[in-house]
Amino acid sequence: MLDKNGIAKRIAKEVQDGFYVNLGIGIPTLVANYVRDDIEVEFQSENGVLGMGPFPFEGEEDADIINAGKQSITTLPGASFFDSALSFSMIRGKHVDLTILGAMEVAENGDIANWKIPGRMVKGMGGAMDLVASAENIIVAMMHTNKRGESKLLKACSLPLTGVGCVKRIVTNLAVLEVTDQGFKLLERAPGVSVETIKNATEGTLIIEGEIPEMDI
Repeated sequence: MLDKNGIAKRIAKEVQDGFYVNLGIGIPTLVANYVRDDIEVEFQSENGVLGMGPFPFEGEEDADIINAGKQSITTLPGASFFDSALSFSMIRGKHVDLTILGAMEVAENGDIANWKIPGRMVKGMGGAMDLVASAENIIVAMMHTNKRGESKLLKACSLPLTGVGCVKRIVTNLAVLEVTDQGFKLLERAPGVSVETIKNATEGTLIIEGEIPEMDI
């Protein structure tokens, strides 16, 4: 079973040379720490940063350099800063190759709910709706179940939707899954996790074909 860093490390393997990548709040922000050194990637944050690097070491933070989640970040040589209007023009203009988001729920048809829990105060949807409406390649980083042990990979989302039919791939603490027309296709399982465990933790339709390999991380 993976922890949050393990999920980020596995997703980093999906990042290709030359990609422009948007990292959502939460687990996705950790992905920048694990991208291979032999490729060039531009990480974009919707608050107006292009060229984010790994998180700074303790004591080396700059309070003026933050991501969309208000976390201190580093920047790589050649990084640029700009206003949110330009940032969202990049997103809406489909200039981002890969979007990595967290989620509270994902449905078997690719619907995503990641911005609001009814009854809880939220500041707003932020850039989530723009990201899921514009991105053509969305990977979700999330825990497979909630704190009560209930599946977060569902037949249909119960929370307010952020986007419809937009998620392509999901990496959880238990598995890597692809969203297909028939449901969640199991591609890989986390080290030490059985297929049976994944089946029991998935409410939505789970497609299992052949022997499922362990993740190589």
